[in-house]
Amino acid sequence: MVTAGALQRHPPCAGSELQVDCQHCRARFLSVCNALSDEELHSLATIVDPRCVPAKTTLFSQGDEATNVFNVTEGMARLYKLLPDGRRQIIGFALPGDFLGLSLSDRFSFSADAVDDVRVCRFQRTRFSQQLDEKPHLLRRLHEIASNELMIAQDQLVVLGRRSAEERVAVFLLALRKRFAAIHHLSPTVPLPMSRQDIADYLGLTIETVSRQITRLRADGIIAIENNRNVTVPNL
Repeated sequence: MVTAGALQRHPPCAGSELQVDCQHCRARFLSVCNALSDEELHSLATIVDPRCVPAKTTLFSQGDEATNVFNVTEGMARLYKLLPDGRRQIIGFALPGDFLGLSLSDRFSFSADAVDDVRVCRFQRTRFSQQLDEKPHLLRRLHEIASNELMIAQDQLVVLGRRSAEERVAVFLLALRKRFAAIHHLSPTVPLPMSRQDIADYLGLTIETVSRQITRLRADGIIAIENNRNVTVPNL
């Protein structure tokens, strides 16, 4: 099992040498790769192009040709759509184990930016599709991940449609802690690398409302904030 210690961060992107080491990958048991044997992982490694995307840079953009797919192995990516009037709607935050870019469309339907340094395994879409054809268990694992993402999207619709501002922020922080726990980050204190504006765009609120609700939760002793980049969320 992957432990919290095993998920410690690599050095920053700049000057770091990227190597393919599927056997010791931090995200192996969290991602599509969990379906593969050691021998199958060795085969998959032959088509991997490991990349490190520096913080605040783009992994791919909405409308770009979807020639690659990505398995996130470290860091957090911001997923968003640009509306016709130029506004931005954040649709999610990708963490280690999340798989991006595989859809029926030939072009990306959303954009992905690195919130902090993000490491990914990049695959040519056609070559990864061949792996899915050859390995039905890999396809089943991908379906499991897609089903989980659908449930998250359905929960988000409820949050946006039926929750108060305070409830939206509280549910968001609890869900974030739950997601970090799923990647074996066992501490109640979790990173909060995204900006307040990011949270506001995701929750359909103004940045002022988000800041006010976080301040209220903090004043009530429900959460604790450290350096505006870490939040302690107890079991509620």
